[in-house]
Amino acid sequence: MSRAFLLATAFLWLFLGLVSGCSQPTTGPVEVKWDRDACHRCRMVLSDRQHAAEVRVNREGRSKVHKFDDIGCAVLWLEQQPWKDEAKTKTEIWVTDYRDGHWIDARKAYYVPGQITPMEYGLGARDTPVDGALDFEQAVKHIHKVEARFNVHNAPLEETAKERKSEGDDAKSH
Repeated sequence: MSRAFLLATAFLWLFLGLVSGCSQPTTGPVEVKWDRDACHRCRMVLSDRQHAAEVRVNREGRSKVHKFDDIGCAVLWLEQQPWKDEAKTKTEIWVTDYRDGHWIDARKAYYVPGQITPMEYGLGARDTPVDGALDFEQAVKHIHKVEARFNVHNAPLEETAKERKSEGDDAKSH
């Protein structure tokens, strides 16, 4: 065999190895770099291995994973996207089982209320049914109730601060 042929073959194998090593899966959850990756919605660092979530978006021939510290963040973020009507067919939602941290399909999970979670939505996901657990649609309604009651994320802090200052100024002038 010629030296050029051997060299070309070696480069081809090297190239194929690099390409296959760099490819990302197009389905399922991805590895979280705990205490380094941040929630895509609230920017809190993901450190709670029992309550994390991921949303894989498959649109326009691309697959991208967004990481969240709480299922509530994932649900609310997804509802704010301009393509939210396509979400059921274009996205996968994954949550960690609160008992052991393994990934499960969020739409098939059972949610146990009363858990201590990073953003206080209070839902722990599991892959097996249990009395009092919520299905995905019920969990979404629960998240909306918590958000409406406590406004966990979307508190217009600047506006609220201005209103409070204005109210304080009004009280001083009377």
